[in-house]
Amino acid sequence: MELLTVILQEVVSSAKGFAGIGAGIAAVGAGIGIGRIGGSALEAMARQPEAIGDIRSNMLVAAALVEGAALFGIIVCLLVVLG
Repeated sequence: MELLTVILQEVVSSAKGFAGIGAGIAAVGAGIGIGRIGGSALEAMARQPEAIGDIRSNMLVAAALVEGAALFGIIVCLLVVLG
């Protein structure tokens, strides 16, 4: 039983470092994703100015989904680090 406890403690302590890296990757990935969404939306608005309202609303929904997924990833990583 003691051996299992030691092994589990080692796994948790080594996972904390990887969780920090995972949180950083989630934040960087969200930044890149939202930047691409914004750039593509601006390009689409320049090509079709009459569709600005539709493009803007779709852009905001897509950015919110990317941000939500990134926030979920960061929270999971923080739970691993703090737990």
